[in-house]
Amino acid sequence: MMRSKWFLVGLFVAGIFLPITGWCADPIQDAIARASSEDYSPILRSFLLLSLLSFIPLMVIALTSFTRIIVVLSLVRSALGLQQTPPNSVLLTLAMFLTLFSMSPVFQSAKQSGLDPYLRHEMPIQAAAARAFEPFKLFMLRQTREDDLLAVVRMAKVPPPKSVQDIGALQLIPAFMLSELRTAFQIGFVIFLPFLLIDLVVAAILMALGMIMLPPTTISLPLKILLFLLINGWTLLAQALLSGYHL
Repeated sequence: MMRSKWFLVGLFVAGIFLPITGWCADPIQDAIARASSEDYSPILRSFLLLSLLSFIPLMVIALTSFTRIIVVLSLVRSALGLQQTPPNSVLLTLAMFLTLFSMSPVFQSAKQSGLDPYLRHEMPIQAAAARAFEPFKLFMLRQTREDDLLAVVRMAKVPPPKSVQDIGALQLIPAFMLSELRTAFQIGFVIFLPFLLIDLVVAAILMALGMIMLPPTTISLPLKILLFLLINGWTLLAQALLSGYHL
């Protein structure tokens, strides 16, 4: 029973992804709809479920706040002058949990509007996936700059949308990601400034003292870490990232 439920959830996840990519009329969509109702062997169910779950990392990157958060965390590490500390696994884990915090209202809305009715067999997978995608679409629209959206529309060579309903997912998702990258680099620029100032001051002092052979990073790195600790940098950064989303 539990395996069958997870199989249906996996089909639902794929049902969200396929309309996003514009494959609504593709035979794969019909195959998913048949798979949700037909009786397959446990081995085939497990194989299909694992195949469908492979889309989840792509959806996390494309449809959520993960892109902005992981880029900002990486820029903070670079601003501090640390190459592998914190390690990538730590940054990815922190970014994932911050993404869950920031996206929890969207996930809850998608679950209530699409997944729950689908699991209760109240609507077909296509309709449930379309309804579940609406909270993600609204979230992305609130974070997407109009200039980025219009630029993507021009690149796609499609007519400009006249209303929110006319905005296609194939244009909205890249525009959303471009806006997220732009915002992340703006945040990173602001974060870099105080650490750059420390590097310049330390380098000027060492030059004035004639200590040319001493690398400035030897002195500036502990000072930057101390400054970051004194202002409780990680907590402030997490709070700023979470408060920057309009839900």
